[in-house]
Amino acid sequence: MSVHKNSQKSQAEKANDFKQLHLSNKLLILPNIWDVLGARLLESIGYKAIATASASVAFSNGYYDGENIPFHSVLNNLKSICDNVSLPVTADIECAYASNKNELKENIRLIINTGVVGINFEDTDKQSQQLNDISYQCELIKIIRSVAIEMGVNLFINARTDVMLHSSLFSNLEAQQVELVKRGKEYINAGADCFFPVALKNETMITQLVSSINVPINILAIPGIPPFNVLEKIGVARVSLGPGFLKTAIKSMKDLAEDLLQQNGYDKIMGNTITTDYLKTLIKS
Repeated sequence: MSVHKNSQKSQAEKANDFKQLHLSNKLLILPNIWDVLGARLLESIGYKAIATASASVAFSNGYYDGENIPFHSVLNNLKSICDNVSLPVTADIECAYASNKNELKENIRLIINTGVVGINFEDTDKQSQQLNDISYQCELIKIIRSVAIEMGVNLFINARTDVMLHSSLFSNLEAQQVELVKRGKEYINAGADCFFPVALKNETMITQLVSSINVPINILAIPGIPPFNVLEKIGVARVSLGPGFLKTAIKSMKDLAEDLLQQNGYDKIMGNTITTDYLKTLIKS
C-alpha cells in the first residue's frame, strides 16, 4: 500500500507517472521551487511535476545550503507541498541528513512519508567535502531502494554526482568523463533511475554521457549549457534549475526595491498583472 494519498492519485501511482515523464523523449524542465505557493503556481499553469531545490529552501528560510536548515523543517516543508498539489513531487534531499546507514534508512522513511515520489541524492560527504567512494555510494543507493520497496513506493532516485565540482581530483576533462561514465553505470546498477552530473555543461561530454549510459540524464541549467532544444535532441531527459528560479524571483524584487529607494517603480507596481485575487486562486481551498 502507498504511504501517502490525496483525493486523486496514490503516491505509488504518482511515482510511476513521474518515472514515465523521463521516458517520453521530450525534455522535462523543472523550475525548482521552495514553498507551497510556487508549487501551486507551477501546477496551475500546466507543469506535470514539482521539484524542490535544497539551496532555495535553505536560503528562503535564512540558512546556508548544505544540510544547515533543520531536517524537521525540510520534512514539514515537503509535506506541506505534497499536501497542496496533486502532482508528483521530487525533493532535493542532499545526502538525506544521514551520517550512517541506519540514519539513512530512517530518514528515507521519513522523507517518503511526506508524500514525495522522487529524490536527488548526492555523492559528496558533508563532513569531509570529498567525493564518496563509488562502492560506498552504491551501498547507500541500495539502502534507499530497499526502503522504498518496503514502503511500496517506486521512488525515483536521481543520483547526483559532483565529479565536475571536484576538478582538482582529475588531470583533465577526459579523466572526469571517464569517472562520470563509471559512476553513472554503477549508480544505475545499484538502483538509481536517473543520473545527475551537476555542473556538466560541455555539449560533447553530455552527448558522450547520454550515449554511454542508457538511462535518463539530468542537466542543471547553468550558464554555458547547450540550448534546451539541443539538449532534447542529444537525448537529455531532464533539466532542472536548482536555485535559478529563486534567483530570478529575487532579482525582480531587488530591482523594484532599488527603484523605490529613488521614488521610482510606480509603473511597475501599478502595472503588475499579479493581483491579490490571482494569488488567492493559488491557495488550495
